[in-house]
Amino acid sequence: MHRLHAPAAMPLAILALTACGLGLVAGTGGYSHFVIALVALTTIAGTGLNVLLGLTGLISFGHAGFYAIGAYASAILTLNGVSFWLALPVAALASGLVGTLLAVPAMRVKGPYLAMLTIAFGFIVEHALIEGGALTGGQNGLVVAAGPTLLGYVLTERDLAVLAVLGAGASLYAFHALRLSRLGRAMRAVRDADVAAASLGFDPVRVKTLAFAISAALTGLAGAVLPPLMLFIAPSSFPFTQSILFVLSVVVGGAGTVLGPLFGALVTVLLPESLAGLAEYRLLFFGVATLVVLWLVPAGIVGSLARLLPRPPERRTLPGGDPAALLGGAAGAPLVITGIGISFGGIRAADGVSVTAEPGAVTSIIGPNGAGKTTVLNMVSGFYRPGAGSIRLDGRELAGAPAHAIARAGIARTYQTTRLFGTLSVLDNVALAIEPGRLLRRVRARDRQDTAALLAFAGYAGSLDRPAAELPHVDRRLVEIARALAGRPRVLLLDEPAAGLTRSDTDRLGLLLRKIAARGVAVVLVEHDMPLVMGLSDHILVMDAGRPIAAGSPATVRRDPAVLRAYLGGADTPARPRAAPWQGPADAVLSALRLTAGYGAAPVLDGLDLDVRPGETVALLGANGAGKSTAMRALAGLLRPIEGSVILEDRPIAGLPAHRIARAGLALVPEGRQVFPELTVVENIRLGAHGRGGRIDPAEVEALLDRFPRLRERAQSRAGLLSGGEQQMLAIARGLMARPRILLLDEPSLGLAPAMINALYATVAELRDQGVTILIVDQMAALALTVADRGYVLEQGRVVTAGSAAELAADKGLEAAYLGAA
Repeated sequence: MHRLHAPAAMPLAILALTACGLGLVAGTGGYSHFVIALVALTTIAGTGLNVLLGLTGLISFGHAGFYAIGAYASAILTLNGVSFWLALPVAALASGLVGTLLAVPAMRVKGPYLAMLTIAFGFIVEHALIEGGALTGGQNGLVVAAGPTLLGYVLTERDLAVLAVLGAGASLYAFHALRLSRLGRAMRAVRDADVAAASLGFDPVRVKTLAFAISAALTGLAGAVLPPLMLFIAPSSFPFTQSILFVLSVVVGGAGTVLGPLFGALVTVLLPESLAGLAEYRLLFFGVATLVVLWLVPAGIVGSLARLLPRPPERRTLPGGDPAALLGGAAGAPLVITGIGISFGGIRAADGVSVTAEPGAVTSIIGPNGAGKTTVLNMVSGFYRPGAGSIRLDGRELAGAPAHAIARAGIARTYQTTRLFGTLSVLDNVALAIEPGRLLRRVRARDRQDTAALLAFAGYAGSLDRPAAELPHVDRRLVEIARALAGRPRVLLLDEPAAGLTRSDTDRLGLLLRKIAARGVAVVLVEHDMPLVMGLSDHILVMDAGRPIAAGSPATVRRDPAVLRAYLGGADTPARPRAAPWQGPADAVLSALRLTAGYGAAPVLDGLDLDVRPGETVALLGANGAGKSTAMRALAGLLRPIEGSVILEDRPIAGLPAHRIARAGLALVPEGRQVFPELTVVENIRLGAHGRGGRIDPAEVEALLDRFPRLRERAQSRAGLLSGGEQQMLAIARGLMARPRILLLDEPSLGLAPAMINALYATVAELRDQGVTILIVDQMAALALTVADRGYVLEQGRVVTAGSAAELAADKGLEAAYLGAA
């Protein structure tokens, strides 16, 4: 946290700036009072919008509507004899209620649709005021002839400027207090990762609705001071451009910063005033000047200045806190999952899944890619509603309950890709999970000590004040686990926590999970690291294609033929080996030399070496998480290597962008197919030829349709309507259309039915026999080795075994690479 935002310094800064504003009022006169008051009111309205935009990440281009509602409510009440001092809170309340009502449809849309909805709201308010008849004065507006009184004293323009400045100071301090409160941190959590916030018991819809209400109320309060200041209001006083100015005041000043709306108001109010002499060119120069400010300081004036200030010393430890006591005590009832299932678009992602997670034990759910493991976790944690079955904890039925309700029931989780709240500190990330879902809970001094103790228990030894977005990968995993534990859960769901960790880090993770289970927590683990699973689990459920295929102890499932077939594939396939051993050029068409690559944390690939020769089919094998798909992305240029080189036909390509590598002759058929769903089959195929340039011969398209008859039947259908197997065929056809020197196939069998897998691999064998050079990655190792000439086996991003397809098929080490050592 920067010194400018330090909790102790900020109230003093606000007080000093308020005093400066009051001094300006005292030292000036006439029109200056109106300008100062306008800056102050814009600051109040901007602070209201800052709650929405800066804390919750929601954009609104309709805040002039709330400004108008506050102004008209104040004017109508005072004109009917109500005291101005009573009209102020009523106007704020009226705007807040309208903001709450607007939040109902606003929560159903995101991004540009939310912006359009708020724009429409602003226009609705403006036209409602025009059609308001005698109540609003219609197009002619309302005249406020007399200013408000206080103890018989009539407030002048100077007094209203003082009131506006005091209100601006109070709104800035209120925002500062809200930002540090549990509610404010919950708003930032929802902005950074709403799914993770729900898993801590916070209802994102409720949090965003509160943000809308608070934002609208503050903006309406600012508008309520406008009638006595201007002595006249009309619908034309609140145009759409006023909403734009409010947004600019927040963005230019620095969204999410306490003082941002003040500095933004100074720019958006004073700059047009200073350019008044330019007549009709005033708005043009104002727009250009605003663009220059945003270009020079994209984080806003305050945000950019804050980055220049040094940070205070970061704390790594805090005294006190007993982590054992924080994790709960005796074991409770088990989590009982019975027959749950779910379908997506007619595809059965999970079906008949039953498992019991006992307290104090580690229950693992494993299976190849696409088996439905994460889908089960999403159903248990409330992000998916099961179509069938039961999820019970301590006799309470949880199936179909929303995620925040399940979190409050005692089920916590982590994610495949860590979902920390990036703008919050490590300490705040974990502290927010204490007492899940309570928005108005008072932050206690003991919370920081307890949070620090949990972080130490999880093995985190870094700074407590560091923003979570700056953490390395290993620390992100540990902080996420500590955050899940802070709510004292009875069940802890872990989705691939070892992904991206080194062997030593994985070993420490295993010890941590065992310690958590020893405190009576039921640990449910989804993981691809088989040594970790086999060495840690008390019970294992194995899934394939959405259905359970085996269950029992690690030793039992490891020997189960169905499990071996799910991980390694079966040999009963029409895909055939090459009729005669491959004989071809010895010089490689594609080589990786000491290739190291990753995703900003510990490298996933660590010194990878491989060669693919012209006309050869090479299989790249290994357990999930070994680095196979990462290797494909690095070879194709979608992931820039950290070290090492990639050579394609004697040309280094590691530093080239992906589109230039594709044009050089390397075609990737990516994991998950990734066809263009709105284009037809033929249009998808023709796009494959884009990189090579020149005219597309229709005969080429016809030849590919002949190769894939099922695509010919659907040639004019949208690709998004094809089945998974048909999409995979289309992705391969699109790759072949590029006339590649080498075709990279990444997990072509993923998510396909057995019959479709057989048909697909028969096609791969045909391509191989016709001389197409292929590098294939597939979770079904036996199937890949059937069509391959050679192969490499990866573990932890390194090649541990290499040889001919026959040698690898007979090597028991391949089984160990997938299912761990016996």
